[in-house]
Amino acid sequence: MNNPVSCHLPLVTCPFATLGNFVLRDPFWLLALLAIPLVMWLRQRQRVPVLLVPFAAAWHRPSLAAAARWPAGLIVVGLALTIGALARPQRVEDKREVRTQGYDIVLTVDLSGSMLAEDYEKDGERLNRLQAIKPVIQAFINDRPNDRIGIVVFAGRAYTLAPLTFDHAWLARQMERLKILMIEDGTAIGDGLGVALTRLEQAKREVEGKRQGAFIVLLTDGANNRGTLSPDQAADLARARAIPVYTIGAGKSGIVPMPYFDEKGNKLGYRRMMADLDEGALIAIADKTGGRFFRADDVRTIEGAFAAIDHAQKIEFQAKSYLVTTELFPWLAAPGAVLLLAGALATLLKSGNRKAETGKIPASQISALRSPLSTLR
Repeated sequence: MNNPVSCHLPLVTCPFATLGNFVLRDPFWLLALLAIPLVMWLRQRQRVPVLLVPFAAAWHRPSLAAAARWPAGLIVVGLALTIGALARPQRVEDKREVRTQGYDIVLTVDLSGSMLAEDYEKDGERLNRLQAIKPVIQAFINDRPNDRIGIVVFAGRAYTLAPLTFDHAWLARQMERLKILMIEDGTAIGDGLGVALTRLEQAKREVEGKRQGAFIVLLTDGANNRGTLSPDQAADLARARAIPVYTIGAGKSGIVPMPYFDEKGNKLGYRRMMADLDEGALIAIADKTGGRFFRADDVRTIEGAFAAIDHAQKIEFQAKSYLVTTELFPWLAAPGAVLLLAGALATLLKSGNRKAETGKIPASQISALRSPLSTLR
């Protein structure tokens, strides 16, 4: 197996608790919050003392009977913040600094007319070779999120459908574009491999002329009959660059059903066609480059082939995980203490003023009291 290419992923943060990144270490303190409304209710039920003095209504001030509300409000908010602080709120972050390794992969897919052969079946429905292969390729791409993947298609000629990319969602949209005979017919296996090799040319990922961390998956159902580069020549180039080529021979051996269509693309029926897969060439390519050959004559064996490639070229990485805990106690305790102190001072000032006012009777009220007393004499 060739060496993978190293890459670094950014620092990612994972939630610690169900409510975002926050957790309460001593949540039972929150039960004390229930006592605050109870105390306020009992306080409101207290009767204001009444001085039994004749004509008291003439000098009684409502402000003396009403509770001072804003000092009480400060105390209530201060108590709530203090109780919240005692519950020990924390921000907990699970930070993973991941150093991982990934591959550069080029999928080389045959789109020649023979791929129309409907020799696959799934859930009782006939599938042509491309229909059977596309979902398996997509699953393979989805299972390799840390790899750069590109797609080369070939028939009579070879073209790059998608360069190497980490954007696998975009790659899936390009996969949907694949259609048989979207390029001129033929089977240029050598040219397909040649184009795939050019997509992997990157000087910074070569060591002494050997390409590091790359491989090719070649999928075809035929024998090379077009192109300027032979499969053997392309395999020599891949071997010289230390790039393994995994080859997959699609379709069944022998006679297979080939649909035929009218000018509007409507299927008219089937004709019998002899499969022309050149297994020997595909085996030689795999052996020469250090890859492996797979014969995929049904959907299950296609899935098995890609699963074996995925397992053979899979990189497992270790994530160094650690927790960072930030205590939020001071953010609640400090303002809570300030509000409690302010409320206590305000209450003391109100109490002092009230005592001073109750010890004095205004002159107007004294004269009002004297007049009825003089009539009694």
